[in-house]
Amino acid sequence: MTIQMNIAEAKAKLSELIARAEAGERVVIARGGHPIVLLAPVQVQAPATRRLGLWDEAGTAIPDDLFLGPDSDIQQAMASWEAAAIKPAP
Repeated sequence: MTIQMNIAEAKAKLSELIARAEAGERVVIARGGHPIVLLAPVQVQAPATRRLGLWDEAGTAIPDDLFLGPDSDIQQAMASWEAAAIKPAP
């Protein structure tokens, strides 16, 4: 079913027209008897779900001991820093 209403009347009955459009009726707002606007409910889509754990599918392997031990570069830097440290006088 289609409802057509002029702007002035639609302003007075906007809440009613929105409810009818949500219920599935076609609501047309006219100016001077000529249709200018069609009220329609918005189709809201549920947000897409995100999958976790896609790293394995990327084809990149992460070593199991990546974060377990100290980095050899850092160990070398620390050793050279300690060797160059100024020692207190005896």
